[in-house]
Amino acid sequence: MPVLADRLLPLLLNASLAHVELPGGFGVLDPMNGPHAVEVRRIVELFHRKFFSDDRPRTLMLGINPGRLGAGSTGLCFTDTKRCESDLGIPVHGIRTHEPSSDFFYRAVRAAGGAQTFYSRVYVSAVCPLGFVKDGPKGTPVNLNYYDDPALMKAIRPFAARWIRRVVDTGMRTDKVLCIGTGKNLKFLEELNAEHRFFQRIVPLEHPRFIMQYKAKSLEEYVRKYVEAVG
Repeated sequence: MPVLADRLLPLLLNASLAHVELPGGFGVLDPMNGPHAVEVRRIVELFHRKFFSDDRPRTLMLGINPGRLGAGSTGLCFTDTKRCESDLGIPVHGIRTHEPSSDFFYRAVRAAGGAQTFYSRVYVSAVCPLGFVKDGPKGTPVNLNYYDDPALMKAIRPFAARWIRRVVDTGMRTDKVLCIGTGKNLKFLEELNAEHRFFQRIVPLEHPRFIMQYKAKSLEEYVRKYVEAVG
């Protein structure tokens, strides 16, 4: 009998912006088809089989889009290679990353009872499952969020709406969604939700990077906030 992992994996492994006309100069950060694609796909499948081989509805948690050191390296939102091994028990071969956002996120995961308990309640995805890059001043690619450029945000809007609908339809709860980011990501999600009615309410949570960078003295307060939101 199909389980939640069976419905989620095809979406993740086949997510594509090939049919979206992006503004000039933007590239796509696609860990499933990047230089470490074989390893990333192995990690993603192991993770889903380990934590989502049941049919229990989860509360959806939506971040922004993959960054190079988190989901861009493991295919798992807010999970660098360090936390993939230490907290999820999934060895990583040939990639090594440390991401401050992942550091905070897994503090919250541990406080909620550990990965097995946390992921039995929550599924973590992103408003856009693929990330973006653009050449920086020195000619090297830099990571971008989808909302960093108005034209990019407009271009991916229909794709993001379809993506959220497809993830919700795998078997997510719709009474609430947890939104990672209290600024532009929240505003964008609120607009999509007003139009498509995915969720009854949106619970905003400060972004882990913001917390680590600006609120480090209050880490435990924000960890508690995450744990309470998960419920």
